[in-house]
Amino acid sequence: MIKNIYTIGFMLFIATMVVFLGMYFFGMNTEYFNNSLLINAFLMPVIYLAGAYISVDSLKKTGVRMGFRDVFGRSFKPMFVGGFLSVMGMYLFLNFADPAAKDLLNFQYIERQKIELDAEYTKAKQFIKTPEEKMDLETRYQQRKESFAPKMIAGKDMFNFRQFTYYFAAILLFYVILSTFFASFFRSRTEL
Repeated sequence: MIKNIYTIGFMLFIATMVVFLGMYFFGMNTEYFNNSLLINAFLMPVIYLAGAYISVDSLKKTGVRMGFRDVFGRSFKPMFVGGFLSVMGMYLFLNFADPAAKDLLNFQYIERQKIELDAEYTKAKQFIKTPEEKMDLETRYQQRKESFAPKMIAGKDMFNFRQFTYYFAAILLFYVILSTFFASFFRSRTEL
């Protein structure tokens, strides 16, 4: 059963949704967006790395000789299936099951951007030497700050279908890099 790449992909989907829903039920607080970023940066790659490894290792243990392309496909396909199902599941959940969670994530995203802008401005002020540089910095800071005005952020949605498509494209790049790594190190030394 574990030799089937679609089964492994579905198991990755289940693991991702368990983490997503666990974060939803137990971690929805003032740091929901930041904690979600941390989970996506550190925990999810480990889960998908494990899925790719299980996929490649389960077939390799049978003694089948696998070249670069075989290992690449064997590691990429389960991650693609699991990632695609997960992204679609999260999109449907945030947009239809609980739009309030999506609104909270959007709000926290914008607040994080404001905090980062202020921190960048404060740091840049330390290195200014001339009045022209100070005026230029102030002008750019005010322009960026205006982009956070209520009329500018009204209707801003970081979790619509288009954004999820961009997220999935970035995730696919990660899968390609990881699959290339696996294919380079786990292929049979004498390819057929």
